[in-house]
Amino acid sequence: MKRGSSPDFDAFAGDLFGEMVLADTTASAAARAERRPLSRFVPGLAISAIAGAAAAWLAQNYGVPIILAGLLIGLAVNFAAADPRTHDGLDAVSRHGLRAGIVLLGFQVTAMQVAQMGIVPFAGLALVMGSALIAALAAARATGQSPAIGLLGGGATAICGASAALALYGVIGRERIDQALFTLTLVILAAASAIALVTYPPLTTMLGFSDAQAGFLVGASIHDVAQAIGAGFAVSDAAGAQATVVKLTRVALLAPLVTLAALWIARVEPLPAGVGRARVPVLPGFILAFLALVGVNSLVTVPPPLAAHALTLSKTLLLLAVTATAMRTRTDLLLGLGWRAVMPVLAATIASLAVALAYAQWVI
Repeated sequence: MKRGSSPDFDAFAGDLFGEMVLADTTASAAARAERRPLSRFVPGLAISAIAGAAAAWLAQNYGVPIILAGLLIGLAVNFAAADPRTHDGLDAVSRHGLRAGIVLLGFQVTAMQVAQMGIVPFAGLALVMGSALIAALAAARATGQSPAIGLLGGGATAICGASAALALYGVIGRERIDQALFTLTLVILAAASAIALVTYPPLTTMLGFSDAQAGFLVGASIHDVAQAIGAGFAVSDAAGAQATVVKLTRVALLAPLVTLAALWIARVEPLPAGVGRARVPVLPGFILAFLALVGVNSLVTVPPPLAAHALTLSKTLLLLAVTATAMRTRTDLLLGLGWRAVMPVLAATIASLAVALAYAQWVI
């Protein structure tokens, strides 16, 4: 031992040296984290792309609704998300992929299509959408669930199913609805839309509806865009044209619904202080971009091939987002949700069908 030193001093010096080394190591790790390469997204992107391709194959060869197939495959292979290397890619797809997919839907809607529908069908459409929202909120309250859950199920049913659910989830937030419940909502929406595709066209035939009545019914009450339009053309070409206009009008109303939802949920179910990031209840950027594309599509004639490619890319991005979301969901939490989680979407679906039937029968 050196002169003037003591065991206590040596221990202190050792601790200080250790803290300095630890601080340098932590700083180096933080610096490396800031310079993380783009390759960190590859594992998650790759596994979601493989699962999405499998879902597309099932949809093409066996007629399975592609969103439902993506959800089920994502849940089946969610063990892959246990590897931390997949997290960055899966989170990027589920967040940014869905927003880009929703933006690209703007190429499918014009202001002229909305105006073409006329005041009487538009009033009926507003009634159908309002009934879906009210029924879902009432079901959520009756089963002891939060208003956010009712808003998610009712808003997704009122607009366009999974696409609207993804947009609404972006403003509602994970702090109000956990990912397992959100995934279950997507599964129920896809299943309800698939059942409607099979049952609603024969129902219109059985009731003796005209083409205008049948087109309004399926366009106003079936969640998924492709399935609503497909159900219309399953009745007749004229009914398909009417269903297309009605359904695309619902898609155009996605932007105001998301805006109102952000304002309403911040007031009804505010987040506790310090929980989550600060949220400003204004129009989200991806909804502004969606509206901008609707405006461009209304003012400029977009070449049909470009619109078709945009629709294909939108569907691809939404499929990848849904698949990635399912893979990041814990199935043990999903299985423990119970029957109450089903009720908002079920109530909204029944209400929208009942009001659409009554309006088509007595007004259209």
